[in-house]
Amino acid sequence: MEQLIHYVWKHKLFPLRPLSTTHGEAIEVIDPGLHNRNAGPDFFNAKVKIGNTLWVGNVEIHEKASDWYVHGHQKDRAYDNVVLHVCGIIDMEVRTSKGEALPQMQLDIPDNITQNYQELISIDHYPPCYKIIPSLPRLVVHSWMSALQTERLEHKTQTIYQRVKQCDGSWEKALFITLARNYGFGINGDAFELWATHIPLQHVAHHRDNLFQIEAIFMGQAGLLELESIPERYQALALNEGYFAKLRNEYLYLAHKFSMKPMDFKRWRFLRLRPQNFPHIRISQLANLYFSRKAELSQLLECKTIKEAEAALQTHVTPYWETHYGFGSTTDKNTKRLSTHSLDLLIINTLIPALFAYGRHKMDDQLCDRAFDFLELLPAENNHIVKMWSECGLSVQNAGDSQSLIQLKKEYCDKKECLRCRIGYEYLKTSTPKGQQP
Repeated sequence: MEQLIHYVWKHKLFPLRPLSTTHGEAIEVIDPGLHNRNAGPDFFNAKVKIGNTLWVGNVEIHEKASDWYVHGHQKDRAYDNVVLHVCGIIDMEVRTSKGEALPQMQLDIPDNITQNYQELISIDHYPPCYKIIPSLPRLVVHSWMSALQTERLEHKTQTIYQRVKQCDGSWEKALFITLARNYGFGINGDAFELWATHIPLQHVAHHRDNLFQIEAIFMGQAGLLELESIPERYQALALNEGYFAKLRNEYLYLAHKFSMKPMDFKRWRFLRLRPQNFPHIRISQLANLYFSRKAELSQLLECKTIKEAEAALQTHVTPYWETHYGFGSTTDKNTKRLSTHSLDLLIINTLIPALFAYGRHKMDDQLCDRAFDFLELLPAENNHIVKMWSECGLSVQNAGDSQSLIQLKKEYCDKKECLRCRIGYEYLKTSTPKGQQP
């Protein structure tokens, strides 16, 4: 409940009656202050008129006044400049470390806000705010979607920065890991990221002009050149074909040369996976892409259009995989080029975050602007999250919109952060919505 009191204070959603201290002095909240999410008082630099005196200072909020002592604020000088103690229940007087009594105000949360909040956190329908979405002003929706889009890019930027740090400052290696993770297309994302960390690019670079050796290292480090990784019904066929043994022998030589150790092949998931998404296919495509040198950081940064980005990321499998989905598992011949849908996802999740992150790193606004431009030019993603929001009445025009809605679900709805959501704000301040079916 304290979190809700914070929210009511921050947005000045006060009851429709005069505010006063516990001693009957009139209170006028001119500025609730800046919300502090770190240590110290809850709101900094608030402007509050108590009686005839204007106070500028900090405000502390608790569910009960006695929490002041529970948290030890009476011993902390950082709380001596609190000008008002706001609580849901005033159960005692409180004093600062100097022994001075603090003015206190009991903040009663309006009934409609309490009821709406309870609905948001307990309603069965998902998302819980679906009832008001069709009636939201376009300006509110547009500004919130724009903020969410930037927030999602910022989140991805921080992830890339962490990878760069883990890679001892190598942006090229961090990009490789990011690209590899997105080649998992969800179900094998974690496995591909782990695999990419097992690829010693500094050693692979010595064999950059030999596609077979690149594929041997890539497959070997994935653990897919272990005979046990092949289903028993295909093992004999794989051995008879010879390609598996040839790759394995080359990998064993290179593994000894560079002291490489493979990851556990059991990390790969195949259940309910379409054959074109099998790790063997994706790794062969990555080997070809690495061999082509098209997807290096410098090349991707030069992409000015979506077509150039698609050309840079487009790839296909090596000859053996044109007729196989796994070792010994044959199929009709197909170069297995990336589909337009797959390319769009790679641009959204790899190229665009890389542009934005590197632009921030180099303080290059053009790269950051290009990231946003690409999001507006690409079609919206087609997944269950986007469909859910579309059914609720939110318009999805491009990839920027779909990324915004993914951010909304993952960082707000899933975490029940309705009090930080602008749609939640609109929901809370309304009169209690009448029930309706989604």
